[in-house]
Amino acid sequence: MLAVAALIVALTALRLTYASLIDLRTDEAYYWTWSKENVLSFLDHPPMIAWFIRFGTAIFGDTNLGVRFAGILAMLVMQLLLADIVRRVTHDWRAVIVVVLLPEAALYYGLLMAKVSPDVAMIPFATAMVWALIRLWESQDARWWLAAGAFGGLALLSKFTAVMLIPAVLAFALVPDWRERWLRSPYPWAAALIAAALFSPVLIWNAGHDWASFRFQFVRATATHGWSLRTVGDFIGLQFGLVGFISFPVVLSALVITASRGYRRRDAVAILLSTCVLLPFCYFFWRSLTLRVGDTWPMFMWPIGFAAAAINIVMLRREGRTGMVKSAVWWSAAAIVTGIAFVVGVFVYYVATPFNFIGKNDPIGGEAGFEQVVSRAEAELQKTGATWIATTDYRTYAMLRWFFAGRVPVIQINERGRYIGFHDPGMNLIKGHPGLYVGREPDNFSTNPLWAFTTATREPLERVERSWRGIVADTYALEKLTGWTPELSPPPDSPLYGWRMLAGDVQMPQYVAALSLHCIFDLSPTTVCPLSPCGRGLG
Repeated sequence: MLAVAALIVALTALRLTYASLIDLRTDEAYYWTWSKENVLSFLDHPPMIAWFIRFGTAIFGDTNLGVRFAGILAMLVMQLLLADIVRRVTHDWRAVIVVVLLPEAALYYGLLMAKVSPDVAMIPFATAMVWALIRLWESQDARWWLAAGAFGGLALLSKFTAVMLIPAVLAFALVPDWRERWLRSPYPWAAALIAAALFSPVLIWNAGHDWASFRFQFVRATATHGWSLRTVGDFIGLQFGLVGFISFPVVLSALVITASRGYRRRDAVAILLSTCVLLPFCYFFWRSLTLRVGDTWPMFMWPIGFAAAAINIVMLRREGRTGMVKSAVWWSAAAIVTGIAFVVGVFVYYVATPFNFIGKNDPIGGEAGFEQVVSRAEAELQKTGATWIATTDYRTYAMLRWFFAGRVPVIQINERGRYIGFHDPGMNLIKGHPGLYVGREPDNFSTNPLWAFTTATREPLERVERSWRGIVADTYALEKLTGWTPELSPPPDSPLYGWRMLAGDVQMPQYVAALSLHCIFDLSPTTVCPLSPCGRGLG
């Protein structure tokens, strides 16, 4: 046990080092901007991730480690909960060792939980909800429903996908023979009320803003595209890469056995653990037939799968299935050894080598090197006398806010639905002053119709490349803006508000009209067309 504890301490130190040294990714910087605002919720996600980041930066300041620190804690909390779940179900310390090491052998948990996201915030609460239900099963004390409801509400307050655990909770309560007891008991119903109460900040915020978050997420979740084997391959490949090349099939096979055992015997624990993972997995697989599933979307469920895999080894032994026990133990050991080696290798690649083997598609390097853009932007601010910065991309906006750290107001002029209720960025430095536009190509193409809805005059300045280890990832246009003050709170039907367009809900006819005018006229640099999306001349 001491050797296992020492290994976990060493791997935790590895994550802390990674969190401190690797540049923030764009989404991390975006969530950091949320942590600077005092609003109940946000368009994209519930507010828990902002609170996580605020906690970390209160301790370590606005540093890479400060932003990511809560993710490091979330990993440790998750491991402690998984260990206690397996201990209570099996009373076997060998199984406990397996369940605390399986996450260390998975790239997402062993290293990339240092990258903050709403999923990182949800994982400890989702695991805690399952832990509370295991305590309920063990003690038969109905008051554990209340704890499960609280943790479930906090999971929902972290990310909407926590709703996918509800069928597992229902199966846990209703499939075993104790179902009549819980249907008559007030505790499950009180747990649901507690969860709703904790989720109420999101409900209150949405009630005041046209239910924007729910409509935004619903449109994304129900979007239909053509069938694609590529997106299926991406989804399965990500599970192998992030869960483990051996761990993924080991855990999945253990879950199938656990589900069979649970539903055949009406075993509440087996039903809970297997349904928490297999039902979301089947949903994500189905969605991957027509849609690219995000790399972090399924990650909330696999820790519960790790617990099921560790428990399954003990259950197989108790059932006398010796051959399957030997196979499960061997493959689990292989998954742990090779997985931890892979995690350490990825860490060394990013922290201690100068290589770029993946090119522009590198998931970390592809978003690094933004200080090159910031350096050129600072030079142009001084040269042109601009006092504020405009963007048309939330990623660029987030990185500029991170690097400028409040020294210069930064505005994303479109998609203002992302910033409902945000504080004044410094309108006294914006109104009546020239600005600097920083646009990632192709967002700044002349056919971008957004500019038709402004009075801005754009003066091209230069282009700057963002690169990592010798590979150019993106090119940014720098332009001087004059004659316009951005609107921070445009009406919801404005193209500059934009949540419906973010979700793909509607197509603004004005966009089409503006773009058509741009294409019809013969543009030249002599006369300014008031509807020209690029602010260039009209001959």
